[in-house]
Amino acid sequence: MKHSIFTYEGHNYLIPFLLISSLFFMWGFAHGILEVLNPHFQEAFHISKAMSAFTQAAVYGAYFLMALPAGWIIRKWGYRRGVITGLMFFGIGALMFVPGSQINSFYYYVLSLFVIGCGLTYLETSANPYTTVLGHPDKAETRINLSQSLNGIGWIVGPLVGGQLLFTGVSIAVPYVVVGIFVLAVALVFSRVKLPDPGRSHEALATSAASEALANRPLRVMAFGFGMFTLFLYVAAQTGVNSFFINYAVDYIHIDKQTASTFLAFGGMGLFFVGRVLGGLAMNFVKPKRVLLACALLAVASTLVVVNCKGMVSLAAFFALYFGESIMFPTIFSLALRDAGSHTKTASSLLIMTIVGGAVAPVLMGYIADTTGSMAKAFVIPMICYMVICAYAATRQTKQKNQ
Repeated sequence: MKHSIFTYEGHNYLIPFLLISSLFFMWGFAHGILEVLNPHFQEAFHISKAMSAFTQAAVYGAYFLMALPAGWIIRKWGYRRGVITGLMFFGIGALMFVPGSQINSFYYYVLSLFVIGCGLTYLETSANPYTTVLGHPDKAETRINLSQSLNGIGWIVGPLVGGQLLFTGVSIAVPYVVVGIFVLAVALVFSRVKLPDPGRSHEALATSAASEALANRPLRVMAFGFGMFTLFLYVAAQTGVNSFFINYAVDYIHIDKQTASTFLAFGGMGLFFVGRVLGGLAMNFVKPKRVLLACALLAVASTLVVVNCKGMVSLAAFFALYFGESIMFPTIFSLALRDAGSHTKTASSLLIMTIVGGAVAPVLMGYIADTTGSMAKAFVIPMICYMVICAYAATRQTKQKNQ
């Protein structure tokens, strides 16, 4: 049973694992289409790159504000209530785009995206830690990477649908209406099914390990804090890269926005998906922290090329960058959660709060691009973030060999 992905102490959690994993596609789509909104809003409302980045700030800022309330609901009423609450926020925020298409206000769209962000916060606070407890702890990184593979598919479909619709004159409300109706239907399904909560038995095992390491509690707290900071920087880097890929592609690869969105969907996000599948499988044979280190080094090298080169060389570097990013979020999340001991649900709320990094980097990168006139220089920001991720992975290799 120890080596099984879907079982824990004789219990088969395959069905709940698949149900929860389906949610990863939904927020992948929501984030994917968000990257197309940046250049769309720049053109539609004649605003700067820094101003358009407030679309990301609204969504990712919601993570910071709502993560603790989401964690409270999950601790009090369980993972299923957290999922349903998230789906309701998500659906309502998406349907707000219908009157938004008539109001045609950038700030109203930002408000709608904030409501969607609240829903995504509840979903991620529920689903990410839930996948880690649906089986043996040693396979937590494998399970969360497999679930996040569906998230990668959502990242492919999001910019593809958004690019094909928004850059051809279709109303912005259309994709969000479809998503809103679908999400509310899924909320109805989850309200009718029962999900197991293996948290107590899982946390009992974690408690024994935590009590054994009680004397090293300050070191565990520091390790968890470093994990939080690293996750903050990863989300900042990923969001910054996604937000300005299309702008960069138009300026330095010399392709139009619709073609750039297709490259983003099939090339960047396609390799992102492939990386998550291969990374999740590789973690059955290679320690997760070593896979993380290799991917972080690839990301640093790729971003260095993006900053200094142009044309197809830069495009190839972007593709390599997305492949390197693929396993970072779920792996950092799961590794950091190991340091939480028996406090999984509270720790997951704190980790989800770090997604606010996505609200910071796009604005900062947009400001750099606006003031220097160089979109390429702005990619120094994610490069620095990947360097810290390298340090995190290397630290876990040298200091936490038991993991």
